[in-house]
Amino acid sequence: MSSESAEFELAVPLEYHNVEGPAATSATATKEELLDVHAMMHRIRRMEISCDNEYKDKNIRGFCHLYDGQEAVAMGMRAAMTSRDNIIGTYRCHALQLMRGDTVSRIVGELFGRAGGSSAGKGGSMHFYSKQNRFWGGAGIVGAQVPVGAGIAFADRFNAIAEGASRDGPFPITVAMFGDGAANQGQIWEAANMSKLWHLPCIFFCENNQYGMGTSVERHSSNPRYFTQGGEAIPGIRINGMDYLSVREGMKWAKSYVERGQPLFVEVVTYRYHGHSMSDPGITYRGKDEVKQMRETKDCIKLVSKRIVDSGWASEKELKDREKAIKAEVAKEVELARAMPLPDAEELYTHVLHNETPKFIRGIDIGSSRVA
Repeated sequence: MSSESAEFELAVPLEYHNVEGPAATSATATKEELLDVHAMMHRIRRMEISCDNEYKDKNIRGFCHLYDGQEAVAMGMRAAMTSRDNIIGTYRCHALQLMRGDTVSRIVGELFGRAGGSSAGKGGSMHFYSKQNRFWGGAGIVGAQVPVGAGIAFADRFNAIAEGASRDGPFPITVAMFGDGAANQGQIWEAANMSKLWHLPCIFFCENNQYGMGTSVERHSSNPRYFTQGGEAIPGIRINGMDYLSVREGMKWAKSYVERGQPLFVEVVTYRYHGHSMSDPGITYRGKDEVKQMRETKDCIKLVSKRIVDSGWASEKELKDREKAIKAEVAKEVELARAMPLPDAEELYTHVLHNETPKFIRGIDIGSSRVA
């Protein structure tokens, strides 16, 4: 006999730095929520596995950074945030684009360079963007998105106060994401300092997936406890990024703290199954056994599946059938992307400058196609 909601123990409690938060050791979820999360996480994974295959078949060119293993982070963020809140991410951003309302076919179409892609085929893997959904992009330059995120938080606070809101909020929040490899970039520290001085509703969000490109956190950071980077000035929270409910609970508390104009460092400890990018096999700096153990013992989708089955909300067979259906759905979406047309040649000259296309761009005479 099953009920429609249940309480689940968190494997790793939330950890705080220089602030008191709820000592959450468990969280409640409904059947509907976990079934939806299971489906979405599996959709993300199948999309990324499809991208892996398409890259190997040379249908995707350039850079390609996959998100499989880290699905609980995106889904926990989605559960804790509203459509008013902002996200700006790193170049590992396919899942964020999907989570913020896009479709698999448009995302894969973008990776194929098709006109129907999310950025009209012009951005590729690292440059997704959705203004209407307040997702301000993946960013190709390591760490460069973080001060932009602080700027978005500044704009939201400034505009809200100009329209009569209290100086103490609540404001829409901005989650400025970066990886452990970018965590010691100077621009992150500078943006955090300004955010504290100006009371910006900004979360400095470190996705710690254990490796900065091919270097473990222990080898590249003198302080691998990234949620303490704010020192005495900006508090922090560390979250188990392999547990959807932990991310949901941690980010709910983080949002309630930050929306009053108080910046915060958040570290989610997660793991990527693929290499840093498609050019990285991912096993030259870590053993196959390490990846295998993470897949078998810490996998975020398996944890959600176990909670569903243990609660009597679905059988293992029913979940497997749902996963097969999602796999088929993603395969159809990939074929839709493949059928999209390539951009017209004239698109090469659009979106270069605002409002109009000038006759001369970087020494090229567009009218005559000759070097000026």
